[in-house]
Amino acid sequence: MRLALAQIDTTVGDLDGNRELILSRLAEARDAGADIALFPELAITGYPPEDLLLRPSFIRAAERSLAEVAKEANGGIVAFVGVPHLDRDLYNACAVCADGEVKAIYRKRFLPNYGVFDEHRYFAPGRDLFLLAHGEALIGPTVCEDMWQPGPPATDLALAGAQLLVNISASPFHVGKEREREQMLATRARDNVCYVAFVNAVGGQDELIFDGHSVVLDDEGEVLARAPGFEEALLVVDIEPEETVGRRLRDVRRRSLESEREAVPEVPVVHIGAPRATGDPVEARIAPMLDELEQMRLGLELGLRDYVVKNGFQDVVIGVSGGIDSALAAAIACEALGPDRVHCVSMPSRFSSEETRRDARRLGKSLGASFLELPVEPVVKSFLETLAEVFAGHEPDTTEENVQARARGVLLMALSNKFGWLVVATGNKSELSVGYATLYGDMAGGFALLKDVFKTDVFRLAKQLNERAGQELIPQTIIDRAPSAELRDNQLDEDSLPPYPELDRVLEEYVELDRSREDLIADGFDPDVVDGALAMIDRAEYKRRQAPPGVKLRPKAFGRDWRLPITNRWQG
Repeated sequence: MRLALAQIDTTVGDLDGNRELILSRLAEARDAGADIALFPELAITGYPPEDLLLRPSFIRAAERSLAEVAKEANGGIVAFVGVPHLDRDLYNACAVCADGEVKAIYRKRFLPNYGVFDEHRYFAPGRDLFLLAHGEALIGPTVCEDMWQPGPPATDLALAGAQLLVNISASPFHVGKEREREQMLATRARDNVCYVAFVNAVGGQDELIFDGHSVVLDDEGEVLARAPGFEEALLVVDIEPEETVGRRLRDVRRRSLESEREAVPEVPVVHIGAPRATGDPVEARIAPMLDELEQMRLGLELGLRDYVVKNGFQDVVIGVSGGIDSALAAAIACEALGPDRVHCVSMPSRFSSEETRRDARRLGKSLGASFLELPVEPVVKSFLETLAEVFAGHEPDTTEENVQARARGVLLMALSNKFGWLVVATGNKSELSVGYATLYGDMAGGFALLKDVFKTDVFRLAKQLNERAGQELIPQTIIDRAPSAELRDNQLDEDSLPPYPELDRVLEEYVELDRSREDLIADGFDPDVVDGALAMIDRAEYKRRQAPPGVKLRPKAFGRDWRLPITNRWQG
């Protein structure tokens, strides 16, 4: 049996574009001699369609699009395609298309309702199982979360005779997710003595990234083929699922599993065709796994590129201060879009040093992006003159500092309005966690690229970009300089915050792992650092709620993962 796993980048709501993409890959799979072509979860609509699923017109349009895809599933090829399916209730389904029609509909059983998922809002859980007979082989279809569960439906399908478990998925990315997922799939393959074919979506959808890494494993959990991460691919591989028969006769685990069940489930069988003569075997591709920093870089690039392209922007504009955050954001934008589509704008004030002004210019030149300098001092002066009478008798404080940041936000948004450029905000996760960012100032923008990148990782990524390029894309002086907002004389971030290595350790434990103050202090964290950080985190929720969307890189990101009340007196 020859499988073709179509790892595609769909767009939510673009039913025509998604269908064209599916049909194009289906034709490629047919030309490659594939018997089975697999497409991701909800490939017809894009994932996740969210409240579009509450619109009957959207569901009807998805059904019509599926019918067009099914017509092209002919000539001996079978297509497994993700689609919402309405049958008295709405289901997240896998449509099995062959001979120009939909032969069967499998309904997803386990609907995730944690983290970024909210599937119980839209779908009913499926209950029925069936097997697909393709020649002598029996195939068990599943959808995403169905395979994350250690028991049914995978075990029921295997006990009923499935030799190949197919899983169509839209599994969102966080750093390390592909290894965790592949280990889980290998366990399912071994426990069920089944081949496993997992196809994943790829691409950016608002804050989510889908990393691909589609994979085929044999019944002993060994990887036979793996698609690359963060790019579209058609992964073609030959398998012999009948080989599971002999191993099952020798595998006592299967007998133990059967003995624990009162009865082996009765599962109907749907015939969908037979293998075609494919000639010489194909050479399976096993793409390498990537290290953490490379995953982060590629995830950021993919997330920004898809957000820009899918939302109809051409160019982006970034305020570059001569600091590390804006430098990294600009460098990644140039990698993702090309430097001709990136506009760097320096907006110095009277507190901006000549060193940071020079580094901002050097950055634009090294990246090959357009560079514009718009001194912000006249704007700030005008604001403060307007406020002078009202502020009379009050000493200068952070108010005047924030006027500078907000003046810069006004200029960037003006450029965006005039030229249609998307403003990329440059704040990082450390700053956003503790509120060390100015609402309507440096938080202004349409996309917060570094929203889920801790400050310590900002430095690591900047160094990695330079090493990868073999030159200083980001000037070394920017990397070496102590972080500063430069909103007053001699200002440093560490005047207001703990050192970032200490702060980020607290943030990871408290924000991402939900550990308490007592837990952290018991583990030896500095109580002063913990108390200061936690107080700032809790106070800053109103700012985070107004932040632009940004790429999710970690298991818990601000936005879809993080749902704390703004009005909240709980501490600890």
